[in-house]
Amino acid sequence: MSLFWRIFGLNAVVLGTATALLLWAPVTVSVPVLLTEAAVLLGGLAVMLVANAALLRVGLAPLERLTRLMTTVDLLRPGRRLPVTGQGGVAELIRTFNDMLDRLEAERAAGSARVLSAQEAERRRIAQELHDEVGQSMTAVLLELKRAADRTPDEELRADLRHAQETTRESLDEVRRLARRLRPGVLEDLGLVSALTALAGDFATHTGLVVRRRFDPGLPPLDRERELVLYRVAQESLTNAARHSGAALVELRLCRAAGGVVLEVRDDGRGLGAAREGAGIRGMRERALLVGGALDIGPAPDGGTAVRLSVPAAASPGEPGDGFGVRPSAPAAGTGAAT
Repeated sequence: MSLFWRIFGLNAVVLGTATALLLWAPVTVSVPVLLTEAAVLLGGLAVMLVANAALLRVGLAPLERLTRLMTTVDLLRPGRRLPVTGQGGVAELIRTFNDMLDRLEAERAAGSARVLSAQEAERRRIAQELHDEVGQSMTAVLLELKRAADRTPDEELRADLRHAQETTRESLDEVRRLARRLRPGVLEDLGLVSALTALAGDFATHTGLVVRRRFDPGLPPLDRERELVLYRVAQESLTNAARHSGAALVELRLCRAAGGVVLEVRDDGRGLGAAREGAGIRGMRERALLVGGALDIGPAPDGGTAVRLSVPAAASPGEPGDGFGVRPSAPAAGTGAAT
């Protein structure tokens, strides 16, 4: 039954019932209308309106639920659907909306995968150019400054050249650090645990925060895509902790879980409060969806912010994978701290 005929039928029931009552009830209307007659008519009208409103509320409830879902749906939090019950226009509308969400989530995931893949490729290209072009040029400048400082007899000029040499060396170190952030070579060569250890040490050195890390031994095998997602989420979480939380201590954990691993980053800062999610957090959600993971961001038990990413393990040999290959993570480093 379509929505039109459903509403028409509900009103027909109410009006037919009222007409039947008027025909068979011993109620008459005088001119002028008596007070008792007016009370009976107004009471009947009130009953009709209440019954009509109740029936329409029941009939239009699925549309109200659909409207609420349409205003709150977020493609980065997939899986929200309305149950489809019965047949008719409303059920078909809800079924069509659910199918549309399926298509949008699939298209969003495919588009995000292409964008993030292109982003990682561009990061690798920039990191390679920084290492090969800028790094070599600055190394050559360092050698020239050293040669000039060794040859000059002027002590004041030699001091200036030494100072320029130190400045250039610091700049070269910064370029290399940027290249490592853009393209984590440790992740590709030694695995996730070693890469997270290096990330925590580098983060603590350049921010002054205390980073405590704990990595469970015997982590399940992860393919390159999952390792990269875990690394990027840890990197973004540490960056947010340094920039926005006002924290003094950050805990970085990588633990075993049923069928996968869990990455958790906690800080003792001021927490999220009423802040809206920015591009960094939405980027983390997109990365988590690409590998079938679940990202939760909320208050930590002892205050501050907790970022928790659950990622399923890679497919076993012989099972369908995602084309990236499986490489076991490096042996866990146990519990440590970087200050």
